[in-house]
Amino acid sequence: MTAAKNLDLARDLSEGIASGRFAVGTLLPTEFELCEQYGLSRYAVRKALDELQELGLISRRKNVGTRVEAMRPRAGFTQSIATVEELARFGAEHVRTVQSVNEVVADLALAKDLGCPGGTRWLHIACLRMEGGSKARPICWLDLYIDPAYADIGPVVRDSPETLASSIIEERYGRRIARIRQDIEALLVPREHAEALRAEAGTPALKITRHYIDPADQVFEISVSLHPADRFKFSMEMTRTRE
Repeated sequence: MTAAKNLDLARDLSEGIASGRFAVGTLLPTEFELCEQYGLSRYAVRKALDELQELGLISRRKNVGTRVEAMRPRAGFTQSIATVEELARFGAEHVRTVQSVNEVVADLALAKDLGCPGGTRWLHIACLRMEGGSKARPICWLDLYIDPAYADIGPVVRDSPETLASSIIEERYGRRIARIRQDIEALLVPREHAEALRAEAGTPALKITRHYIDPADQVFEISVSLHPADRFKFSMEMTRTRE
């Protein structure tokens, strides 16, 4: 019976979103208000909202509320990022959950993968990025490699899941991002990350490697994110230059 009520609420809310009754960019009623309105338990309301979040129709943030993100369900995550500021907004909407923090020395294989000299020392922070909250479906596995001079940043990154590590470095140490170099390549989901990503090992994925470069042309952070193909679409727009 509870499951049916979950579906009824999820269906009513999704229809309200599709019809414009709940406009994109606005907040849905609070969990308490939905409980009162539909006569449901808080658990039932949360399950219904979980379903809408899985579809990409809403996002939920603590102390903000449940925001309508789209009128129609999405097949996966669409990324359209052209500026550092847009990347920061992406980080705020798709929070990190830190899995481990340790220092590493890049062997030849890792150095080739990161595009750095062999023997380079890094602070390594392994994370998952989630769709709209820490309990939602992962959109990617994220490995951060940070200048070891900032070794004390680990706990701050863990406690600030909505803030880019590069933004934390800028704020705490004043090392500014001048530009970000981004490389995208296709590969298969590695077996060691499949369970955490809730994906099947060996299925298609995309890897995005970003080098964060300061005004002195020095790399102080490298991020490597692995997106299962069914949760990712990279979108960009090109315009013709005037002749």
